[in-house]
Order: sequence, then C-alpha cells, then structure tokens
Amino acid sequence: MADRIKFKDLSPEEQNDYRDRMRHSTAHVLAEAVTKLFPDAQLTIGPPIQDGFYYDFAGTEPFTPEDLKKIELEMRDSIRANTEFVERETSRDEALEIVKDNPYKVEILEGIPADERVTFCSHSDGSFEDLCRGGHMHRTGDIKAYKLLSAAGAYWRGDENNAMLQRIYGTAWESRDAQKEYLKRVEEAEKRDHRKLGRTLGLFFFDPIAPASPFFLPKGAQVMNSLIEYVKELYVKYGYQEVMTPQIFNTDLWKQSGHLDAYADNMYFVDVDEREFGVKPMNCPAAAMLYQADMHSYRELPWRLADFGRLHRNERSGVTHGLTRVRSFVQDDAHIFCTLDQIGAEINSFLEMLNEAYSTLGFESYRLELSLRPEKRVGTDEMWDKAEASLTEILDASGVEYTAESGEGAFYGPKIDIFVPDAIGRDWQLGTVQLDFSLPERFDLEYAAEDGTRQRPVVIHRAMYGSLERFLGVLIEHLSGAFPLWMAPVQAVVVPIADRHIDFCNEVGGKLRAAGIRVQVDDSNDRMNAKIRQAQLQKVPYMLVAGDQEIESGTVAVRTRTGENLDPMTVDEVAEKFLAQIADRS
Repeated sequence: MADRIKFKDLSPEEQNDYRDRMRHSTAHVLAEAVTKLFPDAQLTIGPPIQDGFYYDFAGTEPFTPEDLKKIELEMRDSIRANTEFVERETSRDEALEIVKDNPYKVEILEGIPADERVTFCSHSDGSFEDLCRGGHMHRTGDIKAYKLLSAAGAYWRGDENNAMLQRIYGTAWESRDAQKEYLKRVEEAEKRDHRKLGRTLGLFFFDPIAPASPFFLPKGAQVMNSLIEYVKELYVKYGYQEVMTPQIFNTDLWKQSGHLDAYADNMYFVDVDEREFGVKPMNCPAAAMLYQADMHSYRELPWRLADFGRLHRNERSGVTHGLTRVRSFVQDDAHIFCTLDQIGAEINSFLEMLNEAYSTLGFESYRLELSLRPEKRVGTDEMWDKAEASLTEILDASGVEYTAESGEGAFYGPKIDIFVPDAIGRDWQLGTVQLDFSLPERFDLEYAAEDGTRQRPVVIHRAMYGSLERFLGVLIEHLSGAFPLWMAPVQAVVVPIADRHIDFCNEVGGKLRAAGIRVQVDDSNDRMNAKIRQAQLQKVPYMLVAGDQEIESGTVAVRTRTGENLDPMTVDEVAEKFLAQIADRS
C-alpha cells in the first residue's frame, strides 16, 4: 500500500494520488466536524484541489475565524481516533432515500452515470457518512498535517444563478515540514499579491463602475507602455507589421468566423441602427478581413500582422481576479498567414522570440503543453488531424520536452501553451501559439502559388505575453514589484539632505530628465532617511542623495533600493550608467 511506504519513495504520479486521497479524506473529516458543530448545515461537495481541498455547505451563516478554530479542534479528535474509512455500495433507490432531504446531494446522485457505482463513505461509528466517489486513506490517522485556511461564499456548481453556499478552504500534506513549507509559500504569495502592490505602488485600481476592468494610473501606464515598446522592437527584428482594427463588428462577421456559435456567452453585444454588433473578444476575424482586402502571392508569405487592439470578454464575476482575469484587456496579439511548408519555421521563430523576451523579463525557464481538440470546436476532423500532426511533428523535431493535454485546444485549432514558473514556484500560462486551418476556409482566403494555382494559407495565432494585464499581474508578483530599471515607472529619486540642497537636486533631476531618465526630486519636509525609506518602499531602483559635500564635488551619492551604496558619481556618469542599463535591459 502506498500509504505504508515513505512518501519520498513514491513516483510523482503516486505522490499526486497520495495527496489527492489524503485531501479528499481531510475534506470528509471536515464535513463531519461541521455537521457536529452546526447541525443545520447541509453537505454539498468537497473535492481535493491543488495544494488542498474545500467543502461547500448550505444552510449556514458565514463561518468566522473563531468557527474555523472550533472546527479544526473537532477534526483533530476524529484524526486522533484513527478510525478506518469504510466504503459501501448502495442501490440508487437506497441512496435516494438517504439523501432525499438534501437537494444538492440529490442533484449529485442524479448526475452519476447509470453504469457507475453509487457509494457512501464513513469513518467513525457509522453515524456520519457521505455520498462519495471513494478514494480515501486507510484510516483518519493517516492524515499527518492539515490546516483550515479561510471561508468564503461560493455559488453552487460555480453558477451565479444558483444558491450561495459557504465554502471552507483547507490544506493537507504528507508531513508537518511539507505543510510548513507550503504555508511559507502562501505567506510569500500574500506579500507579492499584485492587487495589493498595484495599490501600494500606485500602478492601478479597480472600481465597481467598471467591474473587472482596471484603471491604470500614470505609473502603471508607464510599465504597460514599456512592455509594449519592447515587443514592438522585437517585431521589427522578427519581421512583423503592426495594424489597427475596429472594436465592434456586425454579428455577421462573428457568424462567419464561428465565434457566435462557440463563444457568444463570453461576448458583449450592442444594437446600432437596428443591427446587432459584437464587441471583439479577439482579433482573429479582423486579421482575416485585412488579408481578404487584397490579393496575395506566395512571395508575400509569411505575412505577420500584429494588433494591440483592446478586447472585451464577458467573464463571470466568480472567476475574475485582479489583473489575471479581467473583462477588458490588450494582447500582444499577432496572426501569421503562411504556407503549409512555412509552419515549422514560423513556429520555431516565434519560440525563439519568446525565449528572448522571457529571458529579458526574468523568466529563465518554462514548459510547453500541446493542447488538443476540445469537444466544442469548428472545422472538420480532417483539419484537426492535420493541425495536430503538424504541431506534434514540430515539437518532436525541436527536442524540447512537452506534455499533451486532450480537450484543451482553442475551438478553432490545437495550440502550444507556454507555462512559466515564477519566483516562488507557481506555474502561469502566459504565451501561446495556435494553428488554424478553419479560419482560411471560413473566409475563403487564398494566395497565388508559384505554379499559378490558388491555394489556402494557414493562420498561426500567437502571443508572448498573452493578455498584457495578466502578464503584468504575474510579473509584479514574480518581481515583488521591483521592476528592472528599464521598466520602472520612476527610475531614480533625487534626495536633498536639507532644504538648502533642493536647488542643486532640481538641477540634477532636470539634467537626468533631459537625458531621457524618469526621475523625481523628493523636496518634502521628511528627513533624509525617511525619504530614502519611502523610495525603497516604492521599489525605486536608485536614490541619488545630495548635501553640502556633493554640491562641492559636483556629484551625488548613489544608493540602490536593496541598500547598497555605490561610489559617488557626477550627473553625466549617472546618466551614462543608467542609459547603458536601459539600453541592454539588464
């Protein structure tokens, strides 16, 4: 039994299974504890999730922190009792009789396929049991470390049209040390939370007047523009041309592209002159319109079009989260029209550009995932066979490790998604490259081949950042808000030691601004140390301090945000140093 051997001796797959079973078991113990302490609570569902578990309860008031402490103590008694988890199979009629007073369990029961077993699980004296698919530890004492983390409201089945339930989140691990390490990561993640840092650093904010749509303040806009300017430089290097396209289109376009059938629930619509228009959730149909506007020859291909147009998606309020899931955003979006023979070279070129960008931005490693056809899709099976075979062949030839995931492709084609680990080990899906044989068919796109025949191009959809808003949220947490000099909204703060030094500091600031450096002079009434501390809290890369000695020597004392003191420099030396760092984005 995997439970009886050392966790470290298990394979990665066995470790994942072990943790799933332990977290499922802990959710079961949680459910028993809640029903003991809160008899009116109705059980709904409690699955294991990444790094933990949750259980949703109906018929209760919101749980307080004090409630969670009481529940943890009740769970401890159950775990110390070290009773066996016991599964028993029932008929559907018996199961329905047991759960008949709980509409949530009835719904779950009715959703179990006819060819699957119906089971209940208990772990004490039989007085408590739960409709359960199984998959537990042997005994409650096998739960080595657990902790309840928080309570929050959650809609039944994640649908905001359903009843609001009370969810308790928890975590469980194979050892106290493993749990301690996880809780340290959680604490560090809270410190790096981009929503908090966004406010603290004056980058962005949200307001109910525009739900899940960020307002970027001047500093945040500067960071966003730095990201865009960098990509535009790469576009010149890798042969892209930038275009601009409208925000709304008649729904005839969305019917032709297939979005109306596959994506309408995530779109916004508006009536104009008694006709229905859709606000664009993506740029693909607009790119097809650009291609369709003229005749094309094989000599023009590949044709690489980049579009920074703003997109809008009607995300459910329950899934929006800071910058990482918003309703209004910009992508570093591009569409490549090419021949079949050019697919491999274009995807490899994109991966080369992506590698260059990620390295510059501090993401040194990433993994690739091949996402295959989803159930809801457009195009023929033959198209999908061809597209999936092409991407598989390219990845196999590259020698890069990748995994394949069924059902995760875009509705119009398979894709390669890029997952990046951040500074505390969390995986984020950022870039993507997607192959599309459907769009050229739907829009009847052609090019004149070398032999004079008319041929269909292939469309490659690709983005390095993906959503710039989401990328920025990830980057803020990865860097803990400490942007590199080239991206920092304020690159230096000039700090006068006393009021009599302010004029000199203003001269320093003026010269650096003239050189193209973003600099501020702190002429507040605070003491010098307080000014330096404030600049450090704002993650400003450099502080330039000036007093009597610096004025006499025509220099400034240079201090970094990490507290390192550099040698005094003249203003020209500072400008030269900064501009060199900015130029190579070090």
